[in-house]
Amino acid sequence: MTHRTLSGLALAGVLGCAGAGAAHAHAFLDRASPAVGSTVHTPPTEVRIQYTEELEPAYSTAHVEDAAGAMVSTGNAHVDPNERSVLIVPVGALKPGRYKVIWKVLSVDTHVTNGAFNFTVAP
Repeated sequence: MTHRTLSGLALAGVLGCAGAGAAHAHAFLDRASPAVGSTVHTPPTEVRIQYTEELEPAYSTAHVEDAAGAMVSTGNAHVDPNERSVLIVPVGALKPGRYKVIWKVLSVDTHVTNGAFNFTVAP
């Protein structure tokens, strides 16, 4: 191999390692209640989403929709003041059916992540 090729490979390795470390700093969904993809028999009064990093409250949001796409959240999502990596979404009386939680958060390290997951309320 030439010196240029070796230098390029070394630089790619350094950048790859730097990128891998940065990826761990994002606020990714860790777990939720109701759990992602779960079926619950008692309708929840709120959805709690736990992330891998603390969140910036002013820039973190979520809402819940029913199967028809109608919003069933009853208030604004908010960061739990006692556990800043948890986003709480209040919901109304949920009927049996499938629900979708759509979220977008900003972690304290300034990285934005977003996603969605479903849960079902059994009859």
